[in-house]
Formats: sequence, C-alpha cells, structure tokens
Amino acid sequence: MTPKRIGKSAIAIAESTLLNFHRALVDRKYSRLFSKKTRSKPGPKGPSKELIKLVVETKERNPSYGCPRIALLVGNVLGEPFDDETARRILARHYRPIPGKGPSWILPIGNSPNKLWSMDLFRLESVFLRSFWVMVVMDQFTRKIVGFSVRQGPLSGGNVCYMFNKIASGKDWPNYISTDHDPLFNYWLWKANLENNFNIQEIKSVPYCPWSHPFIERLIGSCRREFTDHILFWSESDLLAKLLVFQEYYNSYRVHYCHDEKTPNEIAGERQLAAIDLNKFKWKPVCGGMYYTPIAA
Repeated sequence: MTPKRIGKSAIAIAESTLLNFHRALVDRKYSRLFSKKTRSKPGPKGPSKELIKLVVETKERNPSYGCPRIALLVGNVLGEPFDDETARRILARHYRPIPGKGPSWILPIGNSPNKLWSMDLFRLESVFLRSFWVMVVMDQFTRKIVGFSVRQGPLSGGNVCYMFNKIASGKDWPNYISTDHDPLFNYWLWKANLENNFNIQEIKSVPYCPWSHPFIERLIGSCRREFTDHILFWSESDLLAKLLVFQEYYNSYRVHYCHDEKTPNEIAGERQLAAIDLNKFKWKPVCGGMYYTPIAA
C-alpha cells in the first residue's frame, strides 16, 4: 500500500476502547468455559427466596459457622441433602458481614517490620487471553509490597516454591508467613521449602473466611482497581515489569489511613517524603504516569 493509501485506511482507536474490548473478551472466554453447554429447561432457577433467607440468617446468627457446617444444619432441618457449594454461592451474593467487629486475629503477630508476611495468588489475562498467575507478598506491619512473581499457565507445588524463593531472595526473612487453604500451600514441597530453606513458620487463615486474611485480599483488590484493570500486557516479562512499577508507587507514594496517612516506606524508615510549600511545588507522575503526586519544587 502507498503511504497515501495507508493514511486513508487507518483507524484511530482510544485506549479505553481497547481496554473495554479486552475486558469483554475475558468475560466471554470464561462464560464459554464454565457455562452449561445445553439449554436449560424453562422454570425457576437457583434456590428459592425462602432458602436464601434461611441460609443468610443462619450465618448472621452464627458468624463462626463455615459453609460446610451451615450446609449440614440446613440439610438437617430440611430433611434432604444440601450442598455446601450452594451455601457458599448464596452467602457470596447475599451475605454482608457487619464491619467493625475488632482487629484481625492475625494483627498482633505482625507487630514489627519483617515479623509477619502475608501472601496470595491471583490471575490476570493477557492481550491474547492467556492466563497468568501472580504471587504477591506483603509485610503485615508496614503494608509494604515485598515483591511480585509471575508465571504463565497452570501452577504446581514446585512452581509456587520457585515464585516465592524468587521474591524472598535477598530480603530479610520473616518469622511467620500467613497463607490461605489453597491446595498449593498444603503441598509437602511448599512446607519443606519454608521450614528447611527459610525457617519460617506458616500460619493458616480460617477456612472459608476471607475476612481472616484481610490485608492481602485488600491489596489484591487495590492492585486490580487501581492498576491492572487499566493496562494491557503481552507477556510474562511485560506484566512483571509493569507490576514492579506499581510496587514502587504503592510503597513510596500511596498513603494509608491505618498508618496516620503515611506510606509503607515511611513506616519502614526507608524513605521520607519532603514537606512542600503550597506556593512552590510541582507534580510528579508516578505509576507510569497513571497518577500524580505533589513534591517539593
């Protein structure tokens, strides 16, 4: 094509259009993977309103009950088997816990920097709709992101050990690490790696209770809302490089209410933001230009 022809054939597309199109493709991918292949018969779908009310009230009156116990109790009173997976879906959609019940049970353990780390995994989709698993590790006391590690495709126990070792390499190891009940964290190789290589004691969250693992869950949500939902990535190295940019922003410039509006690096004593003069300051782009923060001129 001639240069003149290329100019006539070009189409300008905004970045937001690409992001929305990619998000629609991801939703379509998982709806095709996990939706039913055959058409369902007409009629009521899902549990009845009365059953939903019973499950939710059972949880409200017994906050310590998990989904298996609630399913056993409801099945007992109904006189027929009741699946705990159905109870989990009902609670995920209709139950909202009352906040302000007190501090997390895990908070007193992480009372100083590098005393307790929390970690978890989450999944992201590339431009080509390939799944990538991201491991994130944070320091409980300072809320500082210790590091990210990325791997494409399904995970195994050996992969999880390699990802954690890559993050912990060169760092001051903690005394404890908090994980959930993912089968990968119950694998014998994972436990041997913590005990033999790092001498770290593992602390498990309460089963079927994400609120017992609140800080890392909130970090993952912040990472999605503030960064990964607004970017596109191509490969493992591209995603890791962009996550490291977010890590620098989160640790150095993002303030937290729980620490008197200070950044994690300020709490750790690694970096102090200089006070600014309201009559003389400038804006510094951070997080790849996605956000701006005022600094002393």
